[in-house]
Amino acid sequence: MSEPAAATSSGKQEDLNLYRIVSRQFDKAAATLRFPSFLLRQIKVCNNVYEFNFPVRVGKQMRMFRGWRAEHSHHKKPLKGGIRFAEHVDADEVMALASLMTYKCALVNVPFGGSKGAVKVNPYVTPVDVLQRITRRYTAELCWKRFIGPGINVPAPDMGTGEREMAWMADTYDGLNHGGIDNFACVTGKPVSQGGITGRSEATGRGVVYGVREALSFPGDLKRHGLTPGLEGKKIVIQGYGNVGWHAARIFVREEGAKIIAIGEWNGFLVNRDGIDLEALEEYRLNSGSMLHFPGAETVTDNPSAVLEVECDVLVPAAVQNVITQANVERLRCKIVAEAANGPTTPGAEAYLLKNDVLVIPDIYLNSGGVTVSYFEWAKNLGHMRFGRMGKRLSANKEHAMLDHIEQATGRKPDPAVAEALGRGADEVELVRSGLEGTMVDAYREIRTLSRRKRQIKDLRTGAYVVAIKKIAAAYDKLGIFP
Repeated sequence: MSEPAAATSSGKQEDLNLYRIVSRQFDKAAATLRFPSFLLRQIKVCNNVYEFNFPVRVGKQMRMFRGWRAEHSHHKKPLKGGIRFAEHVDADEVMALASLMTYKCALVNVPFGGSKGAVKVNPYVTPVDVLQRITRRYTAELCWKRFIGPGINVPAPDMGTGEREMAWMADTYDGLNHGGIDNFACVTGKPVSQGGITGRSEATGRGVVYGVREALSFPGDLKRHGLTPGLEGKKIVIQGYGNVGWHAARIFVREEGAKIIAIGEWNGFLVNRDGIDLEALEEYRLNSGSMLHFPGAETVTDNPSAVLEVECDVLVPAAVQNVITQANVERLRCKIVAEAANGPTTPGAEAYLLKNDVLVIPDIYLNSGGVTVSYFEWAKNLGHMRFGRMGKRLSANKEHAMLDHIEQATGRKPDPAVAEALGRGADEVELVRSGLEGTMVDAYREIRTLSRRKRQIKDLRTGAYVVAIKKIAAAYDKLGIFP
């Protein structure tokens, strides 16, 4: 299905179809590689798409709902990708997101092929009991066609879904596959009490912070963008205050010392150039049901998308695709666009940003924190043991012994807070964060190194695609599929 084209500032029409955009981005990267054309076609195409309609009782009537599950690449098993509940979704969007998932997994060395699923429904106005029936019936459809399973295809949360929906999916799969010891590895993003992993809900937002921080750690790269190293004091705008934006905002402020000066949602945005008090905002939002008219910031409701135009150091689009287009890109006043959402920047808009020395940190790298920690959860489910359980006490005892030795050798006691931190061993959440941080740092440095080495590559997105394509091609080569 084709998305409507948008008029640009010059009056021309811009193609907003995400599947065609991702295809063009792939082609741009592939042009720098000397791989056979048939291998590149195999990597690029979506292998299969299951589209289906299913009935669900709503009140006293039966209603039909449409669902999809796309499998982009089988070069690794199982396949991995979220489930999106949204009214606007269509087959092209699902295929595009499945493609992006393949490239993300390859980029961050997560051994999955890419997949994506969706149901055409508005989860924000649908009663919870109806959502549960939709989720369970959708899961059953996937089971009947073998589009779900710990070693086949592993869904996760996405727009409009979360821990609750993943728990329903896991329970449904378990009921239809009685006795399977690994059944709860059929999905990730579950509640911790049902096989989830500590740190998964914050993972995408935390990965965004780690990625931006790493991009700001190379002084020589930042001069052309008018930036100084580090996140301390940087002014940040968040567009989209769902799970990803909410967690990213808090981590930017609490752990990195940045300022959130504007937060945008579909119905308006807040702006305070001295920084928004996030704790006070959350208390206000819980009491009022909305962040709008928060007394600690100015509220703008007549043009919600204008949050993208607030002057800042880092703009974080964390909502949906195609929010930065040729129609509005000339009004942006940021130095970095950090793509926390999938496909927020169109190719025409990105070309303008790059020409004007705005650093674009691409989605296939920056929002890969979710799938990285999903991989940790999947591995935990298959291992049937919480990370850190066996080694925590041993690690703590070794640290205590080392601290005692230092105290005896120097005659000085270490700071109590430092001693407590060093001597307690690593919890699961600390191991998860450490693994995620290492993954994001390593992936950025790999993209940066390749981009600096290949003259044809002028931007991080193309570099990220090249890294991903090379890894997928290597996997196909090991399988011996191509001569």
